[in-house]
Amino acid sequence: MTLTAAAVCPHPPLLIPAATGGAAGPGDAELTSLRHACAAAVSVLTDSFPDLIVIVGGDQHTRRYHPDAAGTLASFGVPFSTGRGAPVLPLSLTVGRWLLPDPRAELQGVASDLSPAACRDLGKQIAGRAPAVAILAMGDGPARRARQAPGAPDPEADGYDEQVATALAGAGPADLADLDHARDASLFVAGRAAWQVLAGAAAASGSAFTGDLRYSACPFEVSYFVASWSGTPCT
Repeated sequence: MTLTAAAVCPHPPLLIPAATGGAAGPGDAELTSLRHACAAAVSVLTDSFPDLIVIVGGDQHTRRYHPDAAGTLASFGVPFSTGRGAPVLPLSLTVGRWLLPDPRAELQGVASDLSPAACRDLGKQIAGRAPAVAILAMGDGPARRARQAPGAPDPEADGYDEQVATALAGAGPADLADLDHARDASLFVAGRAAWQVLAGAAAASGSAFTGDLRYSACPFEVSYFVASWSGTPCT
C-alpha cells in the first residue's frame, strides 16, 4: 500500500462561490487566494494517478458515505447542493466534494472527537484500500478568535497554528500525530482528526514525502491551511 499524494484544505462555506453570490467583498482578494491554493493542492492528487482518492473530513460519527451522497449549504442560507438524494454529508465533506467532484472518490467521515490513536489506525486502513491511494484531508484550525475575541491576540492559538504549519510544510506525519486532541474544544479546532488520519496513512505507506504549504492564514479569524504532499516510495 502506498500513499502517493495528499492535500489538506479547510472547509469554510465561503470557498464555494455560491456562498458569496459572485459579488466582491472586503475579503475578496484573500478568498480568491485561498480558492486558488486549494485548487492547486487538489490538482496534485489527480496528477499522482492514484487507484483511489479518499476525501476525509470531520463528522459526528466515523462512517463511509456512498460516492453519490449529497451535501448542502442550506443551513447557511446558501442555495447549493451536491450529490443525489437527501443531504447527509457534513460540511467538511460537502466542501471536499465541491473541491474534488470526481464521483469515484470515496467519502470518509471521521468523528471529530476520535482519539489520535484511532485516527491513525483509520488512516492505515485507508492506505490499504488500494495499491496507490491519495487523500484529501479537510479541516479548519483554531476558531477561538472568531468565537470569543475577534481581532484580539491569542498566543495559544498562534502556537497551535505554528505547530500545524510546520508539520504540513515539512510533510511530517509524526508532527501531525502529536497534536493534542484535548485542545480541540478550547481552541475550537475542526481539523485535528482528519489531519491525524492523514498522518496514519502516511506513516503506514512506507513513502517519503515532500511538503508544500500553499496557504496559512486566518483571514476571517479562523485558521486555514492549504498544503500538498507528494510521496516517493522508500528504497
